[in-house]
Amino acid sequence: MTPTTPEQALAELYAGNRRFVGGAPRHPNQDADHRTAVADGQHPFAVIVGCSDSRLAAEIIFDRGLGDLFVVRTAGHTVGPEVLGSVEYAVTVLGTPLIVVLGHDSCGAVQAARDVATTGTPPPGHLGAVVDAVVPSLQRAAEQGVTSIDEIVDIHIAHTVEALLANSAVLADHVTAGRCAVVGMSYRLSAGEVRTVTTVPAGEPAVPGQTASATPAVTG
Repeated sequence: MTPTTPEQALAELYAGNRRFVGGAPRHPNQDADHRTAVADGQHPFAVIVGCSDSRLAAEIIFDRGLGDLFVVRTAGHTVGPEVLGSVEYAVTVLGTPLIVVLGHDSCGAVQAARDVATTGTPPPGHLGAVVDAVVPSLQRAAEQGVTSIDEIVDIHIAHTVEALLANSAVLADHVTAGRCAVVGMSYRLSAGEVRTVTTVPAGEPAVPGQTASATPAVTG
């Protein structure tokens, strides 16, 4: 049964990730019958705003199938108008109850931004747009005395959650009304595990056995 609340959606994602980590995926909703069933419409239970890293395929790490996840990916999960519009579509038109910002350890986009900040050499082409989007997270990390790349990634995940709500009144209104929640997650490339970094509303939705990191939840 398709989850209809943020709590149910998050629990389903964590259940799928546990199957993936344990090497016992079910590969749900990937058969021919389901392909036919969803051809005329979709009702994804989560929007994944993820990094484009080739090792971060949402349907695989959450053990899901066709029609389950509405996935939007950019390098460093950076957020621009097209990303905001895509997420708003999923939430307002498709009725998706959960938004997940999915980052990962050793993020190349965060490292590239830090290299630019260190050397002062601007990146070529449109890579500069990615770097510019990560710079506020680097500044926040510096203010907090954070230097570890993976701790900076956590800060950047929280910043992306904040950016989604700060730049979209539509999403902020849905969260305020309780129709949707936003969760920031970090994925460990080697272990395959996801963990919660931040949630909006703060502290919700909760999954038994899953605890947030020390990164404080943003409030929109």
